[in-house]
Parts: sequence; C-alpha cells; structure tokens
Amino acid sequence: MATLDETTLHAVSTPIVGEQPRANRWEVPRWSGLAPLADVVILTLAVLVERMGDGAARLGSPGTVWFVLFPPATLVLLGAARFYRPRLRIQLLDDLRTIAGATAIAAMTTVSAAVFLGGQANAGSQGVRLWLFATVYLVASRAGVISSMSASRRHGGGAATLIVGAGSVGRVLADRLLAHPEIGLRPIGFLDKEPLNAAPEEVGLPVLGASWDLDRVIERHQVEHLVLSFSTAPHEVLLRMIERCTNRGVRVTIVPRLFEKMPNDLTVDYLGGIPLVSIHPSSPLSWPIRVKYVADRVVAAVIVLVLSPLMVAIVAGVWLTLRRPILFRQIRVGRDGTTFEILKFRSMRGVEAPPVDHDPMEHLRSAPGGVEGDDRRTRFGAFLRRSSLDELPQLFNVLRGEMSLVGPRPERPEFVEFYSEKLRRYEDRHRMKSGITGWSQINGLRGKTSITDRIEWDNWYIENWSPWLDVKILLGTAAAVVRNASFVE
Repeated sequence: MATLDETTLHAVSTPIVGEQPRANRWEVPRWSGLAPLADVVILTLAVLVERMGDGAARLGSPGTVWFVLFPPATLVLLGAARFYRPRLRIQLLDDLRTIAGATAIAAMTTVSAAVFLGGQANAGSQGVRLWLFATVYLVASRAGVISSMSASRRHGGGAATLIVGAGSVGRVLADRLLAHPEIGLRPIGFLDKEPLNAAPEEVGLPVLGASWDLDRVIERHQVEHLVLSFSTAPHEVLLRMIERCTNRGVRVTIVPRLFEKMPNDLTVDYLGGIPLVSIHPSSPLSWPIRVKYVADRVVAAVIVLVLSPLMVAIVAGVWLTLRRPILFRQIRVGRDGTTFEILKFRSMRGVEAPPVDHDPMEHLRSAPGGVEGDDRRTRFGAFLRRSSLDELPQLFNVLRGEMSLVGPRPERPEFVEFYSEKLRRYEDRHRMKSGITGWSQINGLRGKTSITDRIEWDNWYIENWSPWLDVKILLGTAAAVVRNASFVE
C-alpha cells in the first residue's frame, strides 16, 4: 500500500486526460500589450510639442533625429527596467523614478546624436525641455493607466486566486486581498490538508480541498492564480504543484519563509541551483539616518518660515475660540523609549482630556486615537483636525530633535507599556525617531485601526527606509491633506 506522501505526489503530478493549458487573462492583460504602443505615441507627441515650440521661437525646422532616436531609446530603457512586466501592485511614485531616469538617459543620448550629426549649438537646452515634456506626459499617461487598471480590477473581480495554506499567514493574506481588490487577485478559497481551526469562517472563504485536489479545484473554479502560503504539505508536493500550475497557465506567487525579515534591498546569488538571498535591511544607526535627521531640521525650519503666516492665523483662531493656552501638550514615547512633550494646536474645550474607561482587550484589536470620550471639539477645532493643521506645532518638535518628519507615530507611555507586554515587536518601533506622518498613516492605519498592522507597517518602514521612501510618504501625506483627510491621530 502506498504511503500518503506517495499518493499525494502521484495525484499532484498526474495530468488530467485531455488537459489543455489555459491562457491566464491576468498575466497578459490587454492594457499590458498596449502600454508600449501608447508610450510610443506619448513620446512622439512630447518630441513634436518640444520641436514645434523650438521651431516657432527660432523659425527652424524640427530635426528628424529627435523623432527617430528619442522614443525608441526611452522605450528600450523602460523595458530594460522591467517597466512593462505585469505586477500585482503598480504605484505611480515608484514608476515616476523609473520614467524620469529613462527619459533623462534617452534625452542625453539624443542630444549627443544631434550634436554629432548636425552640430546644433542649442541641443542641450532642447534636451532638457524634451526630458521635462516626456516625463510629464508619460507620468500623466501612466496615472491614467493605473487608474483604469485599478478600476477594472475592482469592478471586474480580479483573477480567481487559490491560496495554499489555511493557517494564520494564509488568513491574513486572504483578508488583505479581499480588502484591496485593486491588486487584481480575488481569493476563492484555500487548499490545505490540515487547515487551522476556524480559518474559513474568519475570512468567509472555504477550504476547497488538499494538495492532491489541485487539478480538480483549478478546473471547477477556473483558478487563474495560485498563492503558496505556509502549509504542512511536503516540499516535493509544493514543487510539483508549481509545475502543474505552470503547465496549465496558472500564475504562481510565493510567500517566502522569514518574510518578516525580507527587505526590499536584497541580492540573489546562485551556488549551483541553490539561490543565496542576502538581505540588506536599513540600520537605524547608519550614517544615512543621521543625515535624515539633519535634513529633517533644515526642512522643518523652511516649512515653519513658509507657513508662518498660516500658523499665526491659526493661533488667532484658537485664541478667539478657546483662549489660552494655544497649544495642547502631551507626553509621548519616542526613540529608544525616551519621553518628550508633543505639541499640537488645541482643538477641544478643556486643556486635558477627561479620563476615559478603556477596555484592555479593545486596545489589542485597535489602537487609541481620534476623538476619545465626548466630542469637545469646537467648529474651528474640527476644521483643524480634519485638515491636520493642528499637527503643525510638531515642526518645533522636529527642530528640537525630538521627532522626525517621517517615522512611526509616538504613543502615550501607558499604552506603550501595555502594548510592549502584549504584542511582539512593538518596542522595535522605537528604533527610530517618531514622525509627524508615517508609512502606517498613508496606508490607512490612522485613528482606531489595527495595532498589529501598525506594528508590521512601522517596522517594515524602519527596515526598508530610504530617502525616496520618505519622499513618497511626504507626497502621500500632502495629497491626503489636500483631500481633507487626516493622516495622524
């Protein structure tokens, strides 16, 4: 009699009679094939606009080298940067960096060719204008593509996705995919021989079978995407499942082991057929972080100077509606567990918040924040909270070196003590200075939201910090303020 593992291996590796590979509509969407063609049109338009403007000013004729060289050069560079490869999450700010780099190199190449072939004295200024036009046009085009694709995924339902592993990681993954349909993956259920108790009920998805049911589940539910989470299936079984999906045109995504310590910055080397993944997490003690803190103070000083008329107006508004004191002060915990006094413009009646009965178990589900107890905000205070203008005095916390512009939001000492005892890795958030805004906040984790998710997002930010990540967060915060959304507690 065959063992269970042998039976499983046989079932997973045996093809269904008459099986034909199915095309994966997610893997090769129509927009992906049209994107390079659309970009050629956009780039040609950018060259035409720049050349027509230059020709109108100097009564010259547009040079053909700009049309012939610049669009294909940019397209090749974008392709080399894997710009057109299908991705689960497409973010405009990440694409902005790729677009700006590709168009800059292509513009320099075209300028060099124009000088060499035609001896144009003003080719340099033309190249700069061309780079600006092309970057703006491509970014606008990409924004439209991302918006259309996200809308299509939200309304079209996304690719039917099967998750292997109904444990805690699989459940979290399914929950987040359901919460973010713009990713394009629509989870339909789990595949697990030994699912975690109550896993299906918590996310509303069934366990559709075990590993040996893979082919049947793919056929019955028209599965287009397989996500390998963590399960008790043997290594050989998982490998054969990947092979079966590849043969059937089902796209496979793998959740790596030790994913909590898998930063963006990593290198892969091969020793024979074995990949060696070297991780390069950001260190809170590194010199770039020290530069960040110096830059924080310089930028904060500039912002205070620029916004000083607005801050004076807010001071007047608070004085007229609440009188003195103008500032709300509260003890918070910052870097390395040190405490400091955070500053905000007052928005509520009363200097101190009245005591509120807190359920400790409630705090394990959601973080404190927002309006606690009775709503004591004035109309002017509600405007300040809604627009996040009440947070402007924290620029002085940055100038004093107590906070950073970007970082994990600081919490009150009593909550820090409570969370540190109950939640894993909570104290790791204090490896960097607290921020006025942060990665958690621009990902929707503000106010009374999941504290465990905040811990995950905040620690990810610390371990993946880069200057560009801070820029993304600041731009995202500015966009949110414009939309009258508060990204801070």
